[in-house]
Amino acid sequence: MEQRPPHLLLDFDDAAEIDWFAPIDDAVMGGASSSRLVQAAPGVAAFTGTVSLENNGGFASVRSRPREWGMAGAVALVLRLRGDGKVYRLNVRTPNTPSAFRFEAPLDLPAGAWHEVEVPFAALRAKAFGRPVPLVGPPDPARVRQIGFMISDRQAGPFRLEIDRVGWR
Repeated sequence: MEQRPPHLLLDFDDAAEIDWFAPIDDAVMGGASSSRLVQAAPGVAAFTGTVSLENNGGFASVRSRPREWGMAGAVALVLRLRGDGKVYRLNVRTPNTPSAFRFEAPLDLPAGAWHEVEVPFAALRAKAFGRPVPLVGPPDPARVRQIGFMISDRQAGPFRLEIDRVGWR
């Protein structure tokens, strides 16, 4: 029997949760990639689009609008995902940081099957413009204000990551 995380953040049962997410693609730097978060099925969202390497592009992402997630005391994010064989990144952001700054962890999922993935906050690494930021530890879960998904690393072509739910423990 499938278990839900103890603290559910997103389950997409309310399609309006999708409206909380906006794309941030390489078009901000002149690239031609595109993405969006769409309703894939009842209770399931899909991060979908196309990564283009034109004009030195190569990434696509979606992120939530800032909000208070109430994760004080959390040790990990717990996600139920179905990938397409490409490597994605889970991103979180805290307040008062530059736009390009984020904490991220890879999501390397085999294609076609649902997987429950646990990402400890201690595994999230600080990055800016795709590069590691030295001397910055993991984020304080209580300060996380945005959650997002990204595809990069020159993985050109169409992509689709389905998201059933996001929670924490």
